[in-house]
Amino acid sequence: MLDMGFLEEVEKILPHIGKNRQISMFSATINSTVKKLAKEFLTDPVVIEVTNQRDHVEKIEHQIILVDEDKKTELLSFLIGSKNISQALVFVNKKLEADSLVENLNLDGLKASCIHGDIRQSSRALALRKFKEKELRVLVCTDIAARGIDIENLPCVINFALPETINDFTHRVGRTARAGNDGTAITLLSVKDYKFMSEIEKELMLKIPREELKGFETKEKKPRAKQPKPKSLKDKKILSKKRQTEDKPKASKSTKKRKVTKRG
Repeated sequence: MLDMGFLEEVEKILPHIGKNRQISMFSATINSTVKKLAKEFLTDPVVIEVTNQRDHVEKIEHQIILVDEDKKTELLSFLIGSKNISQALVFVNKKLEADSLVENLNLDGLKASCIHGDIRQSSRALALRKFKEKELRVLVCTDIAARGIDIENLPCVINFALPETINDFTHRVGRTARAGNDGTAITLLSVKDYKFMSEIEKELMLKIPREELKGFETKEKKPRAKQPKPKSLKDKKILSKKRQTEDKPKASKSTKKRKVTKRG
């Protein structure tokens, strides 16, 4: 609630609660902003962590499929059908995208529905119930609408598009592989998201292999790998002199004793 814009309401409620009170906070992930706010509301809080965020993510079988942006919709239907995925929770970033995907999936013979902010709560609840009872094969949703969803033995989560934050990625993939069950998280990755995907892998200490599917080979222009800058003539001369100095044999110190003439 704090992270989703309800801070003002929480601050109004707190003064009306007695001084002797107990406050508990529960979250799948807690970012630095929420930690900072928690310190303002809690006194010497005890932190209980059931599972480590990274440990959970590592238990999931991750796959990245490279695909051009304009081929994603076609690939999604092919993927669910060819891999015989019994249930798939598909994440998108836009409401219109969710509506469009559901239309295409149903046309391809894959029973699907969606939940997002513009859909009435009763319709959302109905779609979720049908998905849990396996009347629907695919449920497409946005991040905010999917908060709190718990589907028992969900076999597959698909990132149709990468989320805005790493925390949201963790929330998404964490819908599968719950309670010791197996689970797969598939990310459909186009060129524009290469950089952010690398950041996600770095933060969560993952190394996910990339693959392309036959018939969906990528044609988008890939970003160039960083090339070392060519050295200037001045830098080359300095480097050459340094090497010449290092290559010269060091003169051995003379061990001959200096002759001392006594006077007097």
